[in-house]
Amino acid sequence: MTDQGMQRKLRAILSADVKGYSKLMGDDDESTVSTITTYREIIAGLIETHQGRVVDAPGDNILAEFSSALNAVNSAIEIQRKLETENEKLPDKRRMEFRIGINLGDILHREDRIYGDGVNVAARIESLADPGGICVSRGVFDQVKNNVGQGFEYLGEHKVKNISEPVRIYRVLLSPEYEGRIIGEPISKATIKKSTTAVIGLLLLLVVAMLWVFYPRAPQIEPAPVENMAISLQNKPSIAVLPFNNMSEDPNQKYFADGMSDDLITDLSKISGLFVVARNSTFAYKGKAVKIPQVAQELGVRYVLEGSVRRVGDEVRINAQLIDSNTGGHLWAERYDGKMGNIFALQDKITGQIVNALAVQLTADEEKRFEIKETSSMEAYDAFLQGWQNYLHRTPDDFVKALSYFKKAIELDPNYGRAYAALALTCWRGAGMGWARKMGMSYPEARVRARHYLELALKNPTPTAHRVAADMAFSRQHKQKALAEAKQALALDPNNSENHKMMGRVMMALGKPEECIASNKRAMLLNPRDKAFPLGSIGIAHFAMGQYEEAVTFSEQALENNPKASSLAATLAAAYGQLGRESEARAALERYIKGWGRIKPGLPAVMYFFPLEKEHADRFAEGLLKAGLRGKPGGYYKVSDNLRLTGEEIKSMFLGRKASGIWGKSQWVINRPKDGGATYYWGPKIIGKGKSWVEGDVLCDQWRDRYGGLSYCADIYRNPQGTPQEKNEYVILDDRGIWGCSLEE
Repeated sequence: MTDQGMQRKLRAILSADVKGYSKLMGDDDESTVSTITTYREIIAGLIETHQGRVVDAPGDNILAEFSSALNAVNSAIEIQRKLETENEKLPDKRRMEFRIGINLGDILHREDRIYGDGVNVAARIESLADPGGICVSRGVFDQVKNNVGQGFEYLGEHKVKNISEPVRIYRVLLSPEYEGRIIGEPISKATIKKSTTAVIGLLLLLVVAMLWVFYPRAPQIEPAPVENMAISLQNKPSIAVLPFNNMSEDPNQKYFADGMSDDLITDLSKISGLFVVARNSTFAYKGKAVKIPQVAQELGVRYVLEGSVRRVGDEVRINAQLIDSNTGGHLWAERYDGKMGNIFALQDKITGQIVNALAVQLTADEEKRFEIKETSSMEAYDAFLQGWQNYLHRTPDDFVKALSYFKKAIELDPNYGRAYAALALTCWRGAGMGWARKMGMSYPEARVRARHYLELALKNPTPTAHRVAADMAFSRQHKQKALAEAKQALALDPNNSENHKMMGRVMMALGKPEECIASNKRAMLLNPRDKAFPLGSIGIAHFAMGQYEEAVTFSEQALENNPKASSLAATLAAAYGQLGRESEARAALERYIKGWGRIKPGLPAVMYFFPLEKEHADRFAEGLLKAGLRGKPGGYYKVSDNLRLTGEEIKSMFLGRKASGIWGKSQWVINRPKDGGATYYWGPKIIGKGKSWVEGDVLCDQWRDRYGGLSYCADIYRNPQGTPQEKNEYVILDDRGIWGCSLEE
């Protein structure tokens, strides 16, 4: 007889408990009870938000039910993220990490309680989860795999007490790098029907399988719609290199697979007859199950290269296939086997086959460059790859790791120009991002070290070295030097979007806003997923042309693309200021100033980062002042060749005298006697002793205990608006920045 108070329903069951709860109670029961009470409230609230119901919560356990598996999984993800944030507020030994298991199954309802095997299975799944992690059954996985952003890892079949069939378990991968990926899932085997021709059928299958192994093939792919592509760049063949899959047993080898993809992009980018999409855009598809026509359409290319890398000890296997998205067919698919010592030869084979398949004619210079190898040391190359992958993560901690790997690379090969260029780039960019202290340096030291590494990089130059050289010349307002270096970077790597962005900045400094716009539009075509700073530069160009409404539009689009890039708000503030939209101008300026952290810059400091042609710079400064920036009309440092001191003038005026200036609320003094010595004072305190000299038309200093003992040199300009009282009759401009000074006996 059926119990009238009992109902059977299909439900998603969530089971959670705390790993190590007994130990937490034993160590400090009062704090533990307080924490779990708070966490229970958080969990219950999130379960309710996702339309679930808490059934029971004895001790450290929580049991909940949902009518939807998707709601259950989304609830669990949000719970773990929220608790991770809460745990960061606690000491390590007091942190409380929940394990969560989710099952989909029949349960019996009686009053407010639930019963059945579905509940038992959920509890078993929970026990397999890591602290802070989530595991789900196959039934849940099938329901949600295409509807959540997370990846999944198959953990195999597991026995559950009193359940006859083993349960397939999947771990939810919460890290963004696994988004959309399914790792380790078994491939189901088709059942072959018995018939009188079974033996022949099996033999045919074997032959097909052998052909597949020894002659790589791929299924025909649905063609991409040509009319939606943006492939009309001078009728060049256009290609995107997707990140190669790491098929090595060691997951830590993913840097090597990524490095292979990076280097193929770099090599192809150097070919002027190709249009090659930038790494930032193609790596957005990393770890995702992608459709080639979709990739081609989104990136605006016709051809797509995909593949995999397997590295075991000294052995390397690379599989690659080149796909024509117009037809869905393969131009070629090959497997390349070799040793680490021959890795460059394998890369050259792949590049060569792409060039031949696309009928691209190399110039004589391009053929010559392909014969030159950057290093013969595989260990140095491997260290560089690890450093470059860390650099590309663009976090302070990763920059620290990148520096360490790049330094290792140059220890292994002291002539490795690409590694020196990467060191220069990391120091320069890291200082600009405000990460110098994290990298173990002050801001000025990072900039000085960048110059040192650049000089070494230019002995064996690479496109990166020339781009950094252009950026450093740009910051010193050596505009023709910046132009020459930017041109050289583009000549060596015409498909690098960073090179086009740099050229756009140089064009703007030279007073050529139309050329700036063209360069940045090209950069966005090459790198469709990195539009913020090109849009920002286009905004500055429209400002220079007096088109303030357009400057607002492009600056706002730039900030929408990257809301964290507060530096982009300066143009917005200046444009709003010139339009007389006071409240919006002040809001934009406040957003910009927040990016400076504790420093509250005035007009001279801000304008250092906008070395525009004078008429454009004057209007930009005026707009910033109207927005509320601290300063006075025309009160920023202007540098030009007619104001620059010659070497002889520097010798006669600066050697044998004291230079002093004001930084913030402090006064600094550098005493340079004629004997070549130098003493650096900050207030009454001596902060450096060393030497000073004139080299060409620059003044150089070197301090024994500052900047690692490295020297740096400065351009000196007259400041017609300066006064002895403000200590700014001269302007000093070097790699560290810009400031005023006056002279005294």
